Amino acid sequence: MKAPKVMEHIKPAHIGCQKDDIAPIVVMPGDPLRAKYIAEHFLDNAKLVNEIRGMYGYTGEYKGKRVTVMAHGMGMPSVSIYAFELFYFFGVEKIIRIGTCGALKPEIQVPEIIIANQSYTEANFAYSYNGDPTHLTYPSQNLTNHIKNVAKEKGLHFVEGSILCTEQFGFYSDNEHVLKRVPEEVDPIGEEMETFALFHIARSFDKEAAAILTVVDSKYSEVFLTPEERESSLNDMITLALDSIISL
Repeated sequence: MKAPKVMEHIKPAHIGCQKDDIAPIVVMPGDPLRAKYIAEHFLDNAKLVNEIRGMYGYTGEYKGKRVTVMAHGMGMPSVSIYAFELFYFFGVEKIIRIGTCGALKPEIQVPEIIIANQSYTEANFAYSYNGDPTHLTYPSQNLTNHIKNVAKEKGLHFVEGSILCTEQFGFYSDNEHVLKRVPEEVDPIGEEMETFALFHIARSFDKEAAAILTVVDSKYSEVFLTPEERESSLNDMITLALDSIISL
């Protein structure tokens, strides 16, 4: 599986900095303001390296380890742009997505952490991207296992499982008909809109990607975190991602 060929004269259209401004390891939230929050509260010597289209990216140090924190927006088209540019133009080796998701199982509680071990989509993203007809893809096993080990060392509770990657926000659509079509062996426990594209692009470059997700809503619960509650509950996930890069 190969990444699509890009014309030699093409330059990145969505990330406006020098190659050396981006670290080899990138932590990616969806929300640009969450990237700003992480840079201000977790990084030392953070420098704003991208603000094109308001998609903030910062490079700094976490416990002495150089890292870039950059937002990727919402949905597969958006994350695919930034993941592709980071891998292709900036030589990034590893991306850890830190995002939010909805629970698809009654036993998954708000605000539990899910570490994704595969991602399924009905969309034809892979076929459009590089002619691959697959609808199921996987994160880097080595990177995912490393994150799981760090979580266990920290005594941080998490759930590992399959993610349904959709083309729309689940609460604003009737996703029951989608769930009925998901292969039984996939059995997703969470739903969001980005992991499939990130994993597929990473694999096309022989690079590594993983995803840590915080459950912020559930079809089985009336608990629905406010934006303020989301910010505070996401700190465990943020710290897990950052602590995971230390020994990489």
